Amino acid sequence: AEVPPGSTRADTTMLLLRTLLPAAVSSRCCRLVPPLAALASASPADAAAVRAFSMQQAAVVAAQRQRRVHRGVLGGLRMCSGGGGSALADLERDIQAQGEVVRELKAAAERDEAAIKAAVERLLALKAQLPAPVEPPPAKSGGKGGGGRGGGGKGGGGKGGGGSGAAEAELSESEIFRVRLDKAQAVAAGGHTPYAYSFAPTHSSAAFAEAFDSLSPGAEDASAEVALCGRVMTKRSFGKLAFFTVQDGEGTFQLYLDKKRLGAAFRPFLDATDGGDFVGVKGGVKRTDKGELSVLVAEATLLTKALRPLPDKWKGLADVNKRYRQRYLDMIVNPRVRATFAARARITAYLRRYLDERGFLEIETPCLNAQPGGAEAKPFETYHNALGLDLTLRIATELYLKRLVIGGVERVYELGRIFRNEGISTRHNPEFTSIELYQAYADYEDMMALTEELVAGAARHVAGGTSVEYQGASIDLAPPWRRVTMAELVAEKLPQFDFFALREADGGSDAASGGEGLAAARAAAQAAGVAGAGEAPSLGELLALCFEELCEPELVQPTFVLDHPTEVSPLAKPHRTRPGVTERFELFAVGRELANAFSELTDPVDQRARFEAQAAKKAAGDEEACGVDEDFLTALEHGMPPTGGLGIGIDRLVMLLTDSPSIKDVIAFPLLRPEGQPAPKE
Repeated sequence: AEVPPGSTRADTTMLLLRTLLPAAVSSRCCRLVPPLAALASASPADAAAVRAFSMQQAAVVAAQRQRRVHRGVLGGLRMCSGGGGSALADLERDIQAQGEVVRELKAAAERDEAAIKAAVERLLALKAQLPAPVEPPPAKSGGKGGGGRGGGGKGGGGKGGGGSGAAEAELSESEIFRVRLDKAQAVAAGGHTPYAYSFAPTHSSAAFAEAFDSLSPGAEDASAEVALCGRVMTKRSFGKLAFFTVQDGEGTFQLYLDKKRLGAAFRPFLDATDGGDFVGVKGGVKRTDKGELSVLVAEATLLTKALRPLPDKWKGLADVNKRYRQRYLDMIVNPRVRATFAARARITAYLRRYLDERGFLEIETPCLNAQPGGAEAKPFETYHNALGLDLTLRIATELYLKRLVIGGVERVYELGRIFRNEGISTRHNPEFTSIELYQAYADYEDMMALTEELVAGAARHVAGGTSVEYQGASIDLAPPWRRVTMAELVAEKLPQFDFFALREADGGSDAASGGEGLAAARAAAQAAGVAGAGEAPSLGELLALCFEELCEPELVQPTFVLDHPTEVSPLAKPHRTRPGVTERFELFAVGRELANAFSELTDPVDQRARFEAQAAKKAAGDEEACGVDEDFLTALEHGMPPTGGLGIGIDRLVMLLTDSPSIKDVIAFPLLRPEGQPAPKE
């Protein structure tokens, strides 16, 4: 370009911009404009002039781009978002979740190479199921020969159309925010609120589909009057016709917007709405020639203007951490996520209903405890300003629920949050949900029968039967389940570790160390590669350690593991016939614990001795050991009837019944480290 004599740098830059602008528009490269404008820095006045010009031209470019979207692009989008979209979204979500599993296994302090290899193989198998990528076809030129109704007329305006996603494809997030805010302000300036107070629908998407299921393709029910509302997921505009896909809490439905029917309101409504907005519509019912049941819109209202866009249609919400940090977006774009939380709600409702119908009372107990107890776990600590007390968040609901049994509530339960200041993994979260229940005059045999009824019933309620798939494995939850003692399972792996024989060799006591039996068991465990076996202070603790290392991961089908050692079961009754163990079981499935239950310890003298043993461990540096809860002991000294107690981990149960690989997938808002913050040093 020729630069006139005497031109300033700003004049020169603007001339350069005007020269490059047509090429930038035709190649969809409007982001060239701001960098070129930044070159003009001769003076503040010149720079301001160039910035004003740049903003003006950027608006022109955005408007031109919106008009230039070709009908062929829309056809490609419809083709790519057709049948099988939900299955593909589920597959992509599984890949993302499995990728997180692989990363967490690799980052673990003690790497399990076999587990890593298996997880990687599963990830590769999932990726192999992905179809070849489908890209939207390129938009054609919008000139005079651009292709009739679908192409667009002079300057790219024409009669073709597109959704807000096409117009926003190359805008930055801040630019999109500004454009959408301008639209909201324009709606308000026109005398309408972009943030409505209410809307009264006559149908949900599911009820709408059911009510007009018999309508044949191409038919219209002119007498029908329906009102539906939801979030706009896609927009497709073709001159005097437009189609919206709208999502509500039960599914999606289509809007059929015809200019002839809407009249003067047609264009303003289309211009004001974008993907992510909430709309309410009223009208008749039509099934298109292609069989899509649609609301034949006679009246359309913008209910809420979304200022930020939904995740990119093609890339989706691929960042796993972003899915957890912005769960609301995850739920919008991934129907399976919403289905998981709906299933969780049905599971907890079923458990409550089952217990309520059998005379159990749900009573809430304190979250703030002066003395943590009911489990071996490191608590979160806090301080009560008004009372001047050091307190902890509860690590279990057990001891307060037992107080209620002592007080005469013979069947009691609580479903609530538990807090343990421990590690995070695909199966552990410091804040989790459990249900604990206590039944007077029952024992752990009764609790086994109750556990089978609760879990199998929940499976039938949400999965339609007792056979469920979990990460490629078929799990049979039909009772009765296998029952085996911890000592028997360990002996299957280590024949030399005969717990009861070795205990007798050491004098038949629970002595901490020094016996020949303990020495022989340590040697066998170390030879099997059990980490920490040489430091195990007693046979009982070594038995539990060997079980966790050698047996637990292989318990895929539901299994009751019975009769845990006394040393690791401070709240369970001694076994009535087997010395050294307690009447306690844990339920395992898919290699993880789902439930824990006891014949509850009711002897206050024995309970005090066990609390004192725990306190000694705590004084020696064990952060997970509990202390002596004098208030609970006082209550127990007033007498507690024979009682069976049971605790079920809700999060892990939901994982099993919804085929969710990570505990974060079943917790709506899992706690995460702030973005950019490094991991704490050990």
